[in-house]
Amino acid sequence: MLDPFLAPNPTLSALAAPLARFLHLTTLPIHIHEVLLAFAFYHLVNSYGSSYLSTRLFPREYGSLSAKTRLNWDVHVVSFVQSCIINFLALWVMWRDEERRNMDWRERVYGYTGGDGMIQGFAAGYFLWDLCISVMHVDVFGWGMLAHAVSALVVFSLGFRPFVNFYAPTFILYELSSPFLNIHWFCDKLHLTGSRIQLYNGLVLLATFFSCRLVWGTYQSIRVYQDVWAAIQSPGALPFLTNTTTTADIDPHSEILRFQGDGVVPIWLACTYLGSNMVLNTLNFYWFGKMIEAVKKRFRPVKREKVGVKAEESANVRVNGSAHRVVDVQKTEVRRRRG
Repeated sequence: MLDPFLAPNPTLSALAAPLARFLHLTTLPIHIHEVLLAFAFYHLVNSYGSSYLSTRLFPREYGSLSAKTRLNWDVHVVSFVQSCIINFLALWVMWRDEERRNMDWRERVYGYTGGDGMIQGFAAGYFLWDLCISVMHVDVFGWGMLAHAVSALVVFSLGFRPFVNFYAPTFILYELSSPFLNIHWFCDKLHLTGSRIQLYNGLVLLATFFSCRLVWGTYQSIRVYQDVWAAIQSPGALPFLTNTTTTADIDPHSEILRFQGDGVVPIWLACTYLGSNMVLNTLNFYWFGKMIEAVKKRFRPVKREKVGVKAEESANVRVNGSAHRVVDVQKTEVRRRRG
C-alpha cells in the first residue's frame, strides 16, 4: 500500500536526509512532512483551538480554572482529538492494506508499506509534541507521563529504519481507550462527577482499556517479541533485491522489502525497542489499577456515621442545683464521604 496522504515535499526530505542518515532512519525523509504537520497541528490545537472552543462551549467552567488545570484541560483536548484521528486512520489502513494480511515474520520485521509509514509519521509527530509538553511541565504531568512520551516516541521513530513497521497501526490502537479517558476527566471538571454519563463512560473506559491495552497490547507484544527473536536467530535470511532487478520485476504496490538493509537486527536495537514496549505495557497495567480505583471512588456508596451520642428527645437538665430548664436534644447524624 502506498502512502495515501500528500506526497513528501522535496525540500523537507532533503533537509531531513542528514538526520535520517545519522540515526539510520531510512524512511524518515519520506514521512517527515507528516511528522511536522502532526506536531504543528497539535501545537495549534493546544495553544489556540482548545481555548477558542472551550470558552464558547463551557465559558463559566473553563474561565474558572486555575492556570495548571487549564493547561491540563488543553492537553486533554489535544489527546482527545489525536486519539480520534489516529484510531480512524489506523483501522482504515489495517482494513485496506492487503499486503499486511500475508506478511511472514521477515516482512513484519524488515518490511515497509506506505500506509504503515503514514501512521508512524502522524504518531511520531504527536509523541514528539507530547514529549515537549511533558518535559516543559513535568511538575504538572509527572514522571510517568514523561516516561510514556519517551518510550512511545522511541517505538514509533525506530519504525523509520524500517523496523517492525508492520506493528505501527497495531500498537497505536492502544489509543482506542483515550477518548473515554478524556471524557471521564472532563466530567469531573464539568461538575458531572458521579453522574450517569460518567458512570456509563467509565464502564466503557474500563472495557476498552482492558481489551485494547492489556489483552490486545500484551498479545501483540508477544508476537513482536517472537518476530524479533526469529530475526535475531536468522540474520540475513532475506530475498535481497539485486542490481539486475528491473522495475518490471517489481509491483510498485508490494515493494515490502525495498528498504530491507542487510537483514540483521542489532542487539541494541532489539533491546531498545522491546524495552520501550515493556515500559509502555507496565504503565498500562499500573494505570488500569489506578483507573479502577478512580471509578470506584466516584461511585462508592455513601456511608453514614453517627456523631456524638444519642439522647432522649426531651431531657431535663439541672442547672446550678436549683433552677431547671428543658432542653430538647434531637438525634443528629451527618454524612461523610470517604475515599
